Amino acid sequence: MKNFLKEFKEFALKGNVMDMAVGVIIGGAFSSIVTALTDNILNPIISCFGGTEIGLVTVLGNTGQVIDWGAFISAVINFLIMAMVLFLILKAINKMSELTKKEEAAAEAAAPEPSEEVKLLTSIDKELKKLNKKK
Repeated sequence: MKNFLKEFKEFALKGNVMDMAVGVIIGGAFSSIVTALTDNILNPIISCFGGTEIGLVTVLGNTGQVIDWGAFISAVINFLIMAMVLFLILKAINKMSELTKKEEAAAEAAAPEPSEEVKLLTSIDKELKKLNKKK
């Protein structure tokens, strides 16, 4: 049981899990903003141009069951907005990551070659490590 708790603690405290948790919370908050945008701004605009309300419903027979087409269309619009925003965010993150990699590569390429003394000391260090391992 101790080992299980230790493994869980290591998993839960990894940076990726914490980042994911923050992402889920921000995503939930952002979702409500997108829903408000769709319901309060986009749907009325679509209704004005389309001549029909986006709150279309179909009643099935005498059962009183309703198919709410408008809610489905609103959900699709919400999804498309969320997908576009996530795409743009990921594209920006990837672009920044590429720039960082290019800067690191340029810094590595600009690093001066070690002097002969440093090369000699490095080879001596390697030989001493080999001798210590044999003991």
